[in-house]
Amino acid sequence: MSVARAYDALRESLVGRVRTDEPMSRHTTFRIGGPADLFIVCDTVADVSQTLGTLGEEDVPFTVLGKGSNVLVADEGYRGAVITLGRDFRKHGIDGDEMRCGAGVTLAGVVRDAYSKGLKGYEFGVGVPGTVGGALAMNAGSRDEWIGSVVESVTVYQQGEGLVRLRGDEITWGYRRSDLGDRGIVLECCLRAEEADRDVIRAAMEAGFSRRKRTQPLSQPSAGSVFKNPEGRSAAHMIETLGAKGLRVGGAMVSEVHANFIVNVGDATASDVAYLIEAIRTAVRDAYDVGLETEVRYLGPFATP
Repeated sequence: MSVARAYDALRESLVGRVRTDEPMSRHTTFRIGGPADLFIVCDTVADVSQTLGTLGEEDVPFTVLGKGSNVLVADEGYRGAVITLGRDFRKHGIDGDEMRCGAGVTLAGVVRDAYSKGLKGYEFGVGVPGTVGGALAMNAGSRDEWIGSVVESVTVYQQGEGLVRLRGDEITWGYRRSDLGDRGIVLECCLRAEEADRDVIRAAMEAGFSRRKRTQPLSQPSAGSVFKNPEGRSAAHMIETLGAKGLRVGGAMVSEVHANFIVNVGDATASDVAYLIEAIRTAVRDAYDVGLETEVRYLGPFATP
């Protein structure tokens, strides 16, 4: 692996930017994480192609990051390249009966635009952090509504194939997951744009946002829900009944507002968070014989994966 050669090649060829030893605490909603060897902003499709080709030639591993809203980066950082989508992928607009969105657009921006134009079907995204690309990868939404239900198509970049357009029904959607991560790098999507009464849309969005403000620690750094809800169970309820609210390891604490959130109370390390996650998982398994699966994605070396 030659990070130095990859850096030199990309610095000269990209429209976007490339930096070395970039602190990932600047790029995650947890505000935690050591440096990535390379941090690459791809502004164009050509940038994506050039980046993947160069990283492949130099045998540099990579990951794609949106707003870092469901990621825990190790204190030691990430030995590889972090790719994020820039200029050309941060646009969205109405195209006939579809909302065309770049993967780097914030989901919040799409939700606001949908409301302003009187479009229904986006209420699930109120208050959900992150980008459209990240939302597609994890099929973001609520218990009853999710982004996969309004997807018409997704365009991905596949190394060796180029741009590939997938219909919504060609994608496997599940609870807090999709198979898009195995299909390529998500660059764009088209979502259904159905008109509805704006007052009805506003009432639904306001109710959803009010519920999130009341039940989630939105003012503190976190990665959102830590654990997926097991079939027919609530992870938060099980954690709360064990008396874990307020449980703290270093600067990481189980939220006193929502038991399925771990918050950074000011000086948390990734190791603090990982240790607390494993402690909760063990306690729930011992008490309920239920194995909790994390929504949070680990990046870098961890003693407790």
